[in-house]
Amino acid sequence: MSSTLKEMEVWFVTGSQHLYGPKTLEQVAEHSKEIAAAFDASTEIPVKVVVKPTGTGSKEIHRICKDANSNDNCIGIITWMHTFSPAKMWIHGLKELNKPLLHLHTQYNKEIPWDEIDMDFMNLNQSAHGDREFGHITARMRYNLKVVVGHWQDPKTVSQVASWARVAAAWADSQDMLIVRFGDQMNNVAVTDGDKVDAERVFGYHVDYCPIAELVAVQNEVTDEEVAELVKVYEAEYNFVDNCKEGGKDRAQVAHAAKIEIALRRLLEAKGAKAFTTNFDDLEGIDQLPGLASQRLMADGYGFGAEGDWKTAALYRTMWFMSQEMPGYKGCSFLEDYTLNFDGENSAILQAHMLEVCPLIADGKPTLDVLPLGIGGKNDPARVIFKSKTGPGVAATVVDMGSRFRMIINAVDCIESKDLPKLPVASALWIPQPNFEVGAAAWILAGGTHHTSFSYDLSVEDLLDYAEIAGIEAVVIDKDTTIPKFKKELRWNDLYYHLAKGL
Repeated sequence: MSSTLKEMEVWFVTGSQHLYGPKTLEQVAEHSKEIAAAFDASTEIPVKVVVKPTGTGSKEIHRICKDANSNDNCIGIITWMHTFSPAKMWIHGLKELNKPLLHLHTQYNKEIPWDEIDMDFMNLNQSAHGDREFGHITARMRYNLKVVVGHWQDPKTVSQVASWARVAAAWADSQDMLIVRFGDQMNNVAVTDGDKVDAERVFGYHVDYCPIAELVAVQNEVTDEEVAELVKVYEAEYNFVDNCKEGGKDRAQVAHAAKIEIALRRLLEAKGAKAFTTNFDDLEGIDQLPGLASQRLMADGYGFGAEGDWKTAALYRTMWFMSQEMPGYKGCSFLEDYTLNFDGENSAILQAHMLEVCPLIADGKPTLDVLPLGIGGKNDPARVIFKSKTGPGVAATVVDMGSRFRMIINAVDCIESKDLPKLPVASALWIPQPNFEVGAAAWILAGGTHHTSFSYDLSVEDLLDYAEIAGIEAVVIDKDTTIPKFKKELRWNDLYYHLAKGL
């Protein structure tokens, strides 16, 4: 799957009115073109920024919003009120707009020209109160939007716009996300299940069951030549242990893993799916649990969730999509709270899974091995094994609370792990903020899953922006979290969402 970020657009729409005459409107249009062109030329903003005609009346603004809705390339709108733009003219357009909205509170000039400022200057440069007029109407309409404040040439402002553009792109990507499930939920697990109908209404993605027999049928068509070529790729990308090398006792299992990957990738491409789940209770006709295939498909941007966890599969795809090609990219992965390490202030949680941890987060070249799994009743599976990078990151999950979806976001610090000579899994070791005791307790109080989608590159704010666009509840566990305050927040949120839905 290739990136489509460069094909996506955000539209830059400036508000004004005819009160100030044609000369002022000409200047407004020129300034808007200059700002949009600067954003478009920025290497940090990953999508195109396209300037649109100045909005000077209700009909024009309504048309721009309708055009944005119907344009597949448009993923959102940036608004800016260069002059005073009476906000009632924005009502009809905003009522119809169904794309993410960022309101930029900026000004063309950076500083006040103290010796030259006159009434003509004031008539032209009215963002200080024009943007507040716009803010009033979005607040009154209870419109979910992002507000960025700063000069348009300030690197901090550009970074905020770039982050929002990534979030808007990921939201657009989710609108046609097909998640294929091989098998159902694992052993009546509650937290990984949820309302798939409401998920399509809220997030836009569609969850489909796929019989494992479909995958088996595709697998049976994979040729030995295709398998051999993929095994060569494995040999180039990973360190092979002796038993997996040519002539080794487990070489056939590596080939079986390659055949599964080719078939799974081919089936997902044929269906147009962006994410998938597996279940080790439903593997009839498959030689081994598709661990290596899942690891490699995640690295290429496919969402993955173990044991039927379709919500985490979708969230991983979203987090991968918004973080791709970021400067200094360190990676993301599906992870599971595996086991605990009590060590006072350094108490931490080992993050792993049976097989399926994405090699994007690996610290160094992974090792490919074939070893017994002890669960699932299949042949010994291939997998790549590694320890993760260290550094700060963010872990998130989405849970179905019955009346609404809740995103739980935890800032974490990945620390140096130790070798696991008898546990052949890829892993990370992290301390949840603000510390192990508070972070873990808050996660449990919020109803968080044992599965997470993790990223080194995204921020808490990125995920909050995504939740805001989706219109779902979001709670944050970070260095400022205390249990008494967090409990109050959960109770207030529960009251708000019950009142909002009339429950």
